[in-house]
Amino acid sequence: MSVKQSDYETLLSEYSNRSGAIALLKQYRPYLELLPSMRRPQQSLITIPLPVVKLRHSKAASGDLREAIQLPCDVAILTCDPEWKIKMATEILVFIHRPGEDFSELLGRWRKTQVYLDKEYEWFMPLREQHMLSEGIAKIYPLFIVFETTPWRIQRGLAGSDLPFLIQISESELDPPEEMSQVALD
Repeated sequence: MSVKQSDYETLLSEYSNRSGAIALLKQYRPYLELLPSMRRPQQSLITIPLPVVKLRHSKAASGDLREAIQLPCDVAILTCDPEWKIKMATEILVFIHRPGEDFSELLGRWRKTQVYLDKEYEWFMPLREQHMLSEGIAKIYPLFIVFETTPWRIQRGLAGSDLPFLIQISESELDPPEEMSQVALD
C-alpha cells in the first residue's frame, strides 16, 4: 500500500497549525526542548507551510541580488522569543513523505534545502509575524514524517542516514479534532 494524497494533505494542514506543530514536536523530544519557552509554546514558534525564502547573492559590481524560492520542505517551524517577539536561531524543517516519492527524492529535498540555506536568506513570514526580523543564518534541524504505509526502504534509508523521523498513522484512522467541529469557517 502506498501513501495517499489525502494523508499527505492532512498532515500538511495539521502541522501548519501551531498546536499541531507542538504536538509533532512532543513526539520528538530533542526538538521540543529547542523551544524557548515550555510555559508558552504557542508563542515560541511560527509555522510556515510550503515556505519561501529570499536568497541573497553577492555581486561585487552591482550589489546584492535577491531571489525568492520555495524551499522543498513542507513546513518550517521557526522558534521565537515569546517575550521579545523576535525570531531565534533555531529552525526545524519538516519533510512529509509525499505520494509516489521514493527515498532518493525525499532525501534529495533535504539536500536541496541545505544547499539553498547555505547562503544568506530571509523568510517570507506569515502576515501576523511580518514585523519580526526574519533573517536566516541559523541552525537548521530536519524532521521527516513517514506513514505506516511508507515503504520500508525509506525508513531504513533515513535511519541509515542518521536523520530523525516519525511514523504517523494514515488519515483514515484519525478522527477530526474536537475543536475543528466547533470552528465556524468564515
